Amino acid sequence: MSISDNTDFFIQWHLTERCNLRCRHCYQNNGKTDEMSLQEIRETIGEIQDMLNAWSESYEIGFSRSFNITGGEPFLHEDIFEILEDVRRRGFDVYLLSNGILINRAKARLLSWLGVRGVQVSIEGPEKIHEMIRGKGSFQASLKGVGCLLEEGIKVTLNATLSEVNADYFMDIVELAASAGVQRLGFSRLVPSGRGAGLLRKMLSRERVESLYKNIVSLKIEGLDLVTGDPVASQMSVNGRSAGGSVATGGCAAGVSGFTILPDGTVTPCRRLPVRLGNVKKDDLRELWASSPVLLSLRDKSGYRGRCGDCGRWSGCRGCRAIAYAYSQSKGGSDFLGDDPQCFLSGDCK
Repeated sequence: MSISDNTDFFIQWHLTERCNLRCRHCYQNNGKTDEMSLQEIRETIGEIQDMLNAWSESYEIGFSRSFNITGGEPFLHEDIFEILEDVRRRGFDVYLLSNGILINRAKARLLSWLGVRGVQVSIEGPEKIHEMIRGKGSFQASLKGVGCLLEEGIKVTLNATLSEVNADYFMDIVELAASAGVQRLGFSRLVPSGRGAGLLRKMLSRERVESLYKNIVSLKIEGLDLVTGDPVASQMSVNGRSAGGSVATGGCAAGVSGFTILPDGTVTPCRRLPVRLGNVKKDDLRELWASSPVLLSLRDKSGYRGRCGDCGRWSGCRGCRAIAYAYSQSKGGSDFLGDDPQCFLSGDCK
């Protein structure tokens, strides 16, 4: 690979577990945790910068470097703007994941000045459905924040977490996104962990995921891009066309193209896959990336079990490891290398 090629590498950083909502499907528990100091955060950003620079020089790899900054609710962190400024100053693209409620015109203007590339705001359906999941008064408050972002020229992605609670309303979310003037609409599946474990029985069946995703992939809305990190969607085709023709997709990123840092410095492969790799306050990130047994297992097909282990699409998909893990836990296990229970592609994946 030449240095002119770009390899995606992103950090999802949860600055705080504090949140102003208690969403029914949240993979967190809203428990109190220690938070890294601003100095510790800055030192870690520098370590990540040094790590990627060293890789670029040693292996002639060019990186598309980005941070996804989130929480909890990231605007509840008192140093949020200082952190965003430091990340951007070090050459990373910066994206925010928020519920949008605390965003006003002044904050949106500051985000624009800081060069934030985009903000994802969660919307789960029309007002009644959204507030059933996220709480009374949250719908209009989130949309108000979205409006402030758009007025300041910041790209906005609305994102929905799909389950039996809101799957029937996805076209309402599409219409809402188009009418609001946002640039992108994202979707993902419910991970039944944290408070979301209470919605285990609301997980979509394989057949329902297949039907829903085929409808989504077939959509073409002027001015609105559909995006997802769902690895199953990345393997779909409708009428002979791959999902990538109309929906921006990718395989499971856990262990492959980035990692997650939690408020206390704990490192995990993915925020929705709560398997501890180490802690940035005492572990070297380069060493973790190169030698963590968990990450090595995520990269090795021979350790995968069931249909995912036999699948010919494994290298570009790998199933959602977070859903596999949460589903295994619901059955009394702890297997993050097992089947993605909602995958409907296994019959034709060899």
